[in-house]
Amino acid sequence: MKIVCDNKVRFLDGVFNNIADIEFVAGREISADTVKDADALIVRTRTICNEQLLKGSNVKFIGTATIGYDHIDTQYCEQNNIFWTNAPGCNSGSVCQYIVSVLTCMAIHYGFELKDKTIGVIGAGHVGAKVIKAAKQLGMNVLVNDPPLQLSGNKDYDFCSLDYLLQQADIVDIHVPYTASGEFATHHLCNEAFISKMKDGAVIINSSRGAVADNQAVLTALTNNKLLTAVLDVWENEPDINRELLNRVYVGTPHIAGYSVDGKANATMQIVRSLSKFFNLGLDNWIPDTRQYPGVSLNYDQMNDYKLVLRSYNVMYDSIKLKTSPEKFEYFRENYPTRRENL
Repeated sequence: MKIVCDNKVRFLDGVFNNIADIEFVAGREISADTVKDADALIVRTRTICNEQLLKGSNVKFIGTATIGYDHIDTQYCEQNNIFWTNAPGCNSGSVCQYIVSVLTCMAIHYGFELKDKTIGVIGAGHVGAKVIKAAKQLGMNVLVNDPPLQLSGNKDYDFCSLDYLLQQADIVDIHVPYTASGEFATHHLCNEAFISKMKDGAVIINSSRGAVADNQAVLTALTNNKLLTAVLDVWENEPDINRELLNRVYVGTPHIAGYSVDGKANATMQIVRSLSKFFNLGLDNWIPDTRQYPGVSLNYDQMNDYKLVLRSYNVMYDSIKLKTSPEKFEYFRENYPTRRENL
């Protein structure tokens, strides 16, 4: 069998020896010609898996080593008997680490105590659940909004309405999947009307998907001093992001919140195991080896130690690099340095 794989998916060297032929290709360069004789694809968000890519190919399996899957035309795949899967929760610890670093940096920069602030977490899935736990450990008052989870009967949280959250929260932190339509569509969830309901001088953090936040609405709110600041890891029109918005946000990073070594290892593990089960390759319990990557350990009880948090991961380094050279957005993303999760 043949596997075509994004060349930035980590930990795959030698995994399929004597099992399959594997071709590594840059994600944006994976084309219909590349995949026509492939049985399986292992991709990331930069490969759009739709009819244009897949029609007439031998592809039976698509695994995306990411939480999100809006780059996969799932309807086309299902209509054409192409199995697809993602890696839910794979980098939730990494994104939580990013948020804790952001909160720590803001507390230091703006001179406030986190225990005096209310954070509103929109979306209590894999990532949101960890952020909620971390925020509580930091002594913050936490509000949670997640209508689909609330309707499912979940009793883990005291859910509140979105309007109430926006009116009360000093920091609004968004962790939702991207959906363009439906009852709970999240396209431009954070828009002009959303921001108008927020407290004056509040903060928006978006590390979910770029189009969840209307970037022009965020820029207008920052220009008009409606918001104290904003933190964006994801952007509309990546990598051609709004430079003026980048200059105005407190933290702006190139879609790397989930880019820890551990997050990548978890994603690869989930996809390899799914691929193995689908094709019966004997790798159902495969585990990647991360021992060669050192890191600074941190547990929930140590998160109030700002120095330890920032020694483990200081988000400002990533932000400064992007603000200095925004044209290198994709380069910074593709060549991200080693970062270990700490929670």
